[in-house]
Amino acid sequence: MLLKKTKTGTQRICSKIVERRTVASMGKGLMFHKKIKDEAHIFYLRIIRREAITMFFVFFPLDVLFLDEHKRIVEIKENLKPFANYLPKNKASYVVELEKGTVAAKKLEVNDELIFD
Repeated sequence: MLLKKTKTGTQRICSKIVERRTVASMGKGLMFHKKIKDEAHIFYLRIIRREAITMFFVFFPLDVLFLDEHKRIVEIKENLKPFANYLPKNKASYVVELEKGTVAAKKLEVNDELIFD
């Protein structure tokens, strides 16, 4: 489960987490995948860096979060279109790909802290 830490507790962002830790799983990402719903795909970066997102052969838009080593949002890219590329301005330790519209629906903002294992 992916949660947002709030002043009064936690807020559920989505129920299912798919971890992408290996080079192969990160490289494949969501290529040729069916649309995701209530799901977060979390990419664990081994080195804090600016990680480019490539949407080749991803046939649906995504919201993307870039998190620091403390799991705080440092950058947000909403509605990243299929077959597009995106290079973030900030370095990250984690990249989280979510269903389009999640950022707006859950009111996610830069500096929000997320919780996941």
